[in-house]
Amino acid sequence: MAESTIYPQFQLGKSRFDQNTFSGRLRHFLDVIDPRTLLVSERRLKECMKLLDDFKQGNLPPGVSNAQLWEAQKIKQAAVHPDTGEKILMPFRMSGYVPFGTPIVVGLLLPSQTLGSTVFWQWLNQSHNACVNYSNRNATKPAAASKFLLGYLGAVTSAVSIAVGLNVLIRKANRFSPAGRVLVQRFVPFPAVASANVCNVVLMRNSELTEGIDVLDSNGDVVGTSKIAAKHALLETALTRVVLPMPILVLPPVVMAFLERLPLLQAHRRLVLPVHSLVCLAAFGLALPLAISLFPQMSQIEVSQLEPEIAMATNDKAVTYNKGL
Repeated sequence: MAESTIYPQFQLGKSRFDQNTFSGRLRHFLDVIDPRTLLVSERRLKECMKLLDDFKQGNLPPGVSNAQLWEAQKIKQAAVHPDTGEKILMPFRMSGYVPFGTPIVVGLLLPSQTLGSTVFWQWLNQSHNACVNYSNRNATKPAAASKFLLGYLGAVTSAVSIAVGLNVLIRKANRFSPAGRVLVQRFVPFPAVASANVCNVVLMRNSELTEGIDVLDSNGDVVGTSKIAAKHALLETALTRVVLPMPILVLPPVVMAFLERLPLLQAHRRLVLPVHSLVCLAAFGLALPLAISLFPQMSQIEVSQLEPEIAMATNDKAVTYNKGL
């Protein structure tokens, strides 16, 4: 099969999959979250970055294929922030979200949580989310560290308050049997995490609403800064963060309620935690690409919906912006 059938002509900064379709974005983000990129060495990363720089400067060595260029871009995009050019720490990359986040999900969904364990796992989850949000933010405009700290504290406070409050209400409710109470408590993390995720995104990226984000024309050149585009970017990201924990925190309790009744797990209770971990891993691995594929990372908006100065700065009918992840 010809290479062009598998790999289209390379385009720097673009995806090799159609970003105007959900299936194309899903295939793109399966590349983005590919955990194998975590194993790429520093030397290999530098080679990929040099290859892309050579392409940009028109000094590409002979014999370099489209496949090599797309692979180099995949590795760079997985490890390096597109706006700052800085290397993202491994636990906070999108490719590290599932491997490093699954143990936290398992902790959140452990049955019979105490007040202390509820607070700990919600704090740890929001700490991880805050670091992922910061590491994958739109960084076209500088933002004070105090704003990110405010977002982090707001997210932790909302998550812990909702989770603890719901647990207290469930324990005081007389209508539940002991087994029913344990089952209902397993679903508490979802509303707590979903609400906190929105709070986390809005507070940590609030500066984008006040200062705006860069919008680009069809040539990739910045044509201005838009607060309206920033509002669209945050709305899309917040919706993604509500959808993301839904299958992760709702499916495992349902599945485990069924599996724990099986004779095998009834007879070997030590297998419950490993099985629970595998179920969480599968749910996380399924949910992440589906959630972040809802919207393109480089979203498009019509110029007529933006500020007048943006319309005056370009002849294009639509511009793009980086919504972040």
